[in-house]
Amino acid sequence: MKTRWLWHVLGLLVVLVLAWGAWGVAPAHAADPTPTPVITDDQVNAVAHTLYCPVCENTPLDVCGTQACAQWRELIRQQLQQGWTVEQIQQYFVDNYGARVLAAPPREGFWWLAYVVPPAVILAGLYILYRTMKQWYRPRQATAGEGEAADAAAASPSENAASSADDDYLRRLEEELRRRT
Repeated sequence: MKTRWLWHVLGLLVVLVLAWGAWGVAPAHAADPTPTPVITDDQVNAVAHTLYCPVCENTPLDVCGTQACAQWRELIRQQLQQGWTVEQIQQYFVDNYGARVLAAPPREGFWWLAYVVPPAVILAGLYILYRTMKQWYRPRQATAGEGEAADAAAASPSENAASSADDDYLRRLEEELRRRT
């Protein structure tokens, strides 16, 4: 009876050791390739928004409805899945289609004019507007005889004859007043 009991305990221990060993061992599988990340349309459109369609004039790549743009957006999706950065994708498009596909021109060489000229033109326009408005609101100082000459030029010939008679009258009146004083 003691031997029977001993065999039961030994059998139980063997079962426990095997169960414990099986618990820690995972089945061997073939190495899984690295899963490709899932790229959403928002991620593709964020990159496509920084590019203009090489075919359509002034149309961002993310809103262009042509078949070519759909293919380019799919190309961007593939490049993002391969781990390309936004700068690498932009450089790919610049290399293939020129710098005109960039939404923001590069800050180098001739392209600096796109950043310098508009603010300079705006500042020059504001300066000209300031000077013009300053002249509009500055009171003009009248020079001697300016008003009389303008009035005489605007008068008709019949008014000129009447005004010359009035001028004689005024001249005589002024002379008389000077003699009395």
